[in-house]
Amino acid sequence: MKTRFALLSALLFFLAVSGIRAQGHYARLDAGFAEKPAPYADSLFAAMDLDRRIGQLFMVAAYSNKGQAHEAELLTLVREHHIGGLIFFQGGPLRQAHMTNRLQAAAETPLMVGIDGEWGLAMRLDSTMMFPHQMTLGAVHNDSLIYAMGAEIARQCRRLGIHVNFAPVADVNNNPRNPVINYRSFGEDRENVARKSIAYMRGMQDYGVLANAKHFPGHGDTDTDSHLALPLIRHDRSRLDSLEMYPFREMIREGLGSVMVAHLSVPALDSTPKLATTLSSKVVNGLLKTEVGFKGLVFTDALNMKGVADYYAPGEVDLMALKAGNDVLLFPEDVPKAAAVIKKALEDGRISEAEVNASVLKILRAKEALGLIRTPYVDPRRLNEDLNTPAALHLKRKLSEAAITVVRNEKALIPLKQLVKRDIGVVTVGSQGVTFKNRLADYFRFTAQACPAAPSPADGLRIREALEGKNTVIVYLGGTHQKPRSNFGFTAQASALIDALAEEGREIILVHMGNPYALKVLSNPDGLAGLVVGYRDDTFMARAAADVLGGALPASGRLPVAVGDKFKAGAGFTTADAGRLYRGDPLDFGLAPDAFAAVDSIAVEGIRRRAYPGCQILVAKDGKVVYDKNFGFHTYEDGTPVASSDVYDLASVTKIAASTISLMKLQDKGLFSLDDRLEDYFPEIPDGNPYRTVELRRMMAHQAGLVPWIPFYKNTVRKGGLRTGVYSTAQDEYHARQVAFGMYIRTDVSDSIMTRILETPLRKNKSYKYSDMGYYFVREIVHRLSGKRLDRFAEEEIYRPLGLNNIGYLPRDRFSLDRIVPTEYDSYFRGQLVHGFVHDPGAAMQGGVGGHAGLFSNAYDLAVVMQMLVNGGTYGGEQILKRETVEEYVRCQFCTDERDENRRGAGFDKPVIPPGPGPTCKCVTFDSFGHSGFTGTIAWADPAENIVYIFLSNRVYPTAENNRLAKMDIRTRIQEEIYKVLRPEETADAKMRP
Repeated sequence: MKTRFALLSALLFFLAVSGIRAQGHYARLDAGFAEKPAPYADSLFAAMDLDRRIGQLFMVAAYSNKGQAHEAELLTLVREHHIGGLIFFQGGPLRQAHMTNRLQAAAETPLMVGIDGEWGLAMRLDSTMMFPHQMTLGAVHNDSLIYAMGAEIARQCRRLGIHVNFAPVADVNNNPRNPVINYRSFGEDRENVARKSIAYMRGMQDYGVLANAKHFPGHGDTDTDSHLALPLIRHDRSRLDSLEMYPFREMIREGLGSVMVAHLSVPALDSTPKLATTLSSKVVNGLLKTEVGFKGLVFTDALNMKGVADYYAPGEVDLMALKAGNDVLLFPEDVPKAAAVIKKALEDGRISEAEVNASVLKILRAKEALGLIRTPYVDPRRLNEDLNTPAALHLKRKLSEAAITVVRNEKALIPLKQLVKRDIGVVTVGSQGVTFKNRLADYFRFTAQACPAAPSPADGLRIREALEGKNTVIVYLGGTHQKPRSNFGFTAQASALIDALAEEGREIILVHMGNPYALKVLSNPDGLAGLVVGYRDDTFMARAAADVLGGALPASGRLPVAVGDKFKAGAGFTTADAGRLYRGDPLDFGLAPDAFAAVDSIAVEGIRRRAYPGCQILVAKDGKVVYDKNFGFHTYEDGTPVASSDVYDLASVTKIAASTISLMKLQDKGLFSLDDRLEDYFPEIPDGNPYRTVELRRMMAHQAGLVPWIPFYKNTVRKGGLRTGVYSTAQDEYHARQVAFGMYIRTDVSDSIMTRILETPLRKNKSYKYSDMGYYFVREIVHRLSGKRLDRFAEEEIYRPLGLNNIGYLPRDRFSLDRIVPTEYDSYFRGQLVHGFVHDPGAAMQGGVGGHAGLFSNAYDLAVVMQMLVNGGTYGGEQILKRETVEEYVRCQFCTDERDENRRGAGFDKPVIPPGPGPTCKCVTFDSFGHSGFTGTIAWADPAENIVYIFLSNRVYPTAENNRLAKMDIRTRIQEEIYKVLRPEETADAKMRP
């Protein structure tokens, strides 16, 4: 119920932000316009002579990319032959807008403008949005999304001066070899086709665009293209009534405004040889108008198509279509000739003036109902922006996500879990699958291979060798097409490769990004552990398929057609939401697309005032990313823009995102306790040394008397350079740890650091004082208890189970330098730009792996860590940490200690109480926790509000003396704006209490 309510809210909001108004500028439409009083239309009709009335019958093809000669021909038809409408084909929106205005200005009676926009304007026009094909939409369970698409397409059409959209295709496609309908149909189930056709129709007609059901009486069961020949439908009347015509009847019952009649030979309806249904009075007047009772506009299919043009000459075919009962003659080949033939037929009595007048009056009344009389022109200003809105793109994403269909899911394999046990390989066939792989990398690790659409035996051998040891293989089949030729692009060679991989005992998941009919080529579908159908290889479908595999998005699609005996129509599994962080946007929360504009402004202000060269900002709410943006560049000079995959030096955020959670994991294993003392892990500390009795809980809360910082590096440098013997310019057995480019340090320096700490007196005042020193001990504790260095332990116990690819120590070992954001020009220690090495000198002297610093990450991976903690230690269906352990560490440790005011958790920072200067805004709850970093970073989580906030920057570039980030209060101001958006109903400090 909660999910349905959220979806309905999002839909209502979408309609609002799209600027659509049902009862505003454009009235709701239905077939009743033909019989309602229309004073203006009736007066127009009364003033027209016969030539002008005949002209209204024609809707002529128009192209905004054919130049001035074509437009001149159209102007002649408008001025001299008084044509009633235009159907636009190829071109561009701005060119079409100007062309429409010029033609409307030349018309005595405003022109009715139509388009074939089954999947939106992009079916015909460049620079416009393409919505999913109807077969893809046939997989969508939620018909309200189809309605919303119809409404949005209507908005775009009206914005471009279009009044009729020749959609939806209401044909039931039950012939896999159908070359012309196929993917343009909602599928083979008549009920599903009818429901979705009605939803699409209502969306358009509720928002001022006339829908058109095509191709009556049903074009689905043929393997002939009526553009090229006249298809033959051999079914009897009973079958036609029960299947082919069913969606049309249902749409007409629901108020359908117009119908397009197909060019088909259907002997059961009219046995006249070579007579297309378009030209049959038995079909149009008899069946459609009289028997079915359709009152709206009847359009012919294009009269230049071979299904009619091969049998009848221009003019004659137009007259036959008019006599059959069609109102609008679409795409006539020769308007002057057709008008002359019709006029002569009126004189000869072959057609009555009453028949012509009835169609003309219906056309004029439709124009009045469409508001065309008032607003025939198109405003060209901001046209592209208005046609390609964030709300429309959001709707396309939701449609794509809802269509993803999991057809096989053995042992509930999808979504993938237990990542530690999986060694995953990805094979892309016929496509590089870049979008898919990039999104998949949010959820787990894999190695990838690619091969052509028809892999050779050598390709197969190479792929199989590369997958050696992989127990789960995802095969991404892309680069296919939608039409039956060559089995839609799914080759037998690709199928053979899939079979071979399955025979080797691996779990194989096939992700087929194309027409489901292509799956007939699979010789052994039972060998697949998982099968996901994405219907089309585009960005939105690829991301959605990856989201389903990763468990950030549940699959709900159902197969709209049967694939031979292999898969039945309606097949599909509803998969679980594994709770992985889903990349959403403000619209997912009913927010305006620019809801976080103030955050953008603050981020840009920081760059403009050189507080940092660039930054990443990510906000998650309720387990969904609601905001994720990158600003600026790696440095002020090099011009490399910040990308989402770039990693930043997290500085002290390492304390929680590596060290503290490692201790928590050790505590879960029964190896560690906050109630212990240092002597329990460092028995070698001499008796009498005060460090022996340091309580770990106090140490982790910075209340153990440790000094804040020790500049260890100073003992290793001298005037003019580094101390000989401590450093080397080349790596050797004594100088094994790299500190910077051409700079290696003795391995035993870590022991010297620990000795130095133990020789440094504790502060006499044991009150709260922030210190890095405790984390040198934490690093060693993790090593002693696990037998693994901190970086390896965190990797194996935390990051790998979480499926993270970007977070970790020693980034130069994993990434190219162009993905690592540099920090400071270090003039006091290393004498170079610190790039790919930890900024902190102490951590650098430990080879880049420090307990207090050394971790690198992008915003997304760090957000996953924080979301896991918000979830009480669970993520992706896995228990990473115990809930009680998380709760113990993130709570304030000494808030009731009357000797001091210490807000800190164990390792985690907490908000300042009472509200005052601190790491956060006053708006966060006291349940919240996180940490900030010296390099200009912060990670903060608020479990009470289920909000995660990440800000990453390199404010220390070019020098750590640059403190504008803090002076401008950038991080806190951004957090404040986030809470204003996500929790606007509460005052700033309403929940800020212990």
